[in-house]
Amino acid sequence: MLEKNGKCNVVFLGTSLPRECGIATFTQDLVDQFAQIQDFNTPRVVAVNNNESYDYSDQVIMEIDQHKRTDYVAAADRLNNSGADLLVIQHEFGIYGGESGEYLLGLTESLTIPYIVVFHTVLTEPSAKQRYIMKQLAQGSMRVITMAQNTVEQLKTIYEVDPTRIQVVHHGVPYVATGTRDELKATYGFEDRKVISTFGFLSPGKGIEYAIEAMRGVADHHPEALYIIWGKTHPVVKREVGEVYRNSLKDLVRQYELENNILFVDKLLTQEEVIQSLVMSDIYMTPYLGKDQAVSGTLAYAVGYGRVIISTPYRYATEMLADGRGLLADFRSAEALKENILELLEHPQRTAQMEANTRALGDTMMWSEIAKQYAGLIRDGIKHFKLANRSVI
Repeated sequence: MLEKNGKCNVVFLGTSLPRECGIATFTQDLVDQFAQIQDFNTPRVVAVNNNESYDYSDQVIMEIDQHKRTDYVAAADRLNNSGADLLVIQHEFGIYGGESGEYLLGLTESLTIPYIVVFHTVLTEPSAKQRYIMKQLAQGSMRVITMAQNTVEQLKTIYEVDPTRIQVVHHGVPYVATGTRDELKATYGFEDRKVISTFGFLSPGKGIEYAIEAMRGVADHHPEALYIIWGKTHPVVKREVGEVYRNSLKDLVRQYELENNILFVDKLLTQEEVIQSLVMSDIYMTPYLGKDQAVSGTLAYAVGYGRVIISTPYRYATEMLADGRGLLADFRSAEALKENILELLEHPQRTAQMEANTRALGDTMMWSEIAKQYAGLIRDGIKHFKLANRSVI
C-alpha cells in the first residue's frame, strides 16, 4: 500500500532503469523531479519487462511481463487497491505485449483509478489495430499528453481524441552543471577542434552514413572539424544483427580517409556524459531518415542546452528548429549536410544568434519546469475524476 497522508500518490507505467530504454530514462527524470513538489509523495513505478530481468530500485512496486496478458489485469487489480490516486501511462509501440501492444487495454479497462496517457509516438499512417488501441487509451484517459504541437491535428483527426483532453508538454531535459565548452574540450583532448556531434543508440535509420560522407567536404575546408558519434548500438539491433551497421560506418570512414575527423564512442553514456557531449559541441546533428518522427529525445536535449542544430526535416525537427533555431538539410543528402555545416563554421555570428534563439526555448524545457506542468495535469485529473464519480445524494 502507498502512503496515505493527504498528499498525491502517482504511479508511472512503462519501462524502468536499469533497462536500457529511452522511456525508462524519461520516466526516471520525471520521477526524480517530483521529489521537489511538496504535495506529492515519492512516485512509484510499474515496470514492464521484456525477456530479461532487471535489478530495479525500491521505486518499482510491481512488474509486468510484457508478453503475459494476465499480468496486465493483475497489475490493474493491485493498483486499484494500492492507494494510488492516478496512473501515468508511458505509451510507446513495442514495449507492451500482444498485437501492437493490445494487452495494455486489459489493464486500462480494469482500472478503477484515473489515468493519463503520454503518447511518445503518434503515427500518421497507423494500422487499424494501432489506431484502435490509441483511440481506446485516449477515450479512457483524463488527459492525453503529446510532446509536439505537430501531433495535435493527427490526434484529433486520425485518432478522434477530444481536443479538450489534449495537452502539449515538451520533452523534458535534465539540468547538469558542467564546465564551459572550452573547458570540456580541454578535458576531453579536443582543443582547437570544431566539434560536431550526434548521440544516442546507434541503429539504421539514423542516417549517420550521410553525415560521414558530408564530412569529406567539410574536412577539405576545415581539417580541424571533428564529428563525434556518441553511443552504443541499440540493444535490440545488436541482439538481432550484431554490429553490422557500426562496422559499415567504420568502413566508410576508412574509405573516405576520415580517421582524423570521425570518432566513435561506443558506450552507454551517463547523463553527465550526455550533457558534456552537448555542451562541448559547436554543432549538434540529427541526420535521421524517418520523415514522420514526431519526437526525438536527443534533439530535445540539444535544444535544452542551446546548441546550434543541423537536422533532416522530420516532423519534430521542423517544429523545434523554426524561428532561427537551426538549419534543415534534405533527407539522404550528404551535400546538403555539408553545406549547412560549412555555413555555420564560416559564419560564427549567425551561429551565435542561433544558439541564443535555441537557448530561449531550451530554458522552458528543463525537467524542473516540465514536472510542474505534469503535476498540474495530475492534480486536475484527480480532481475531475472525483467530481465525476461523486455519489449523488
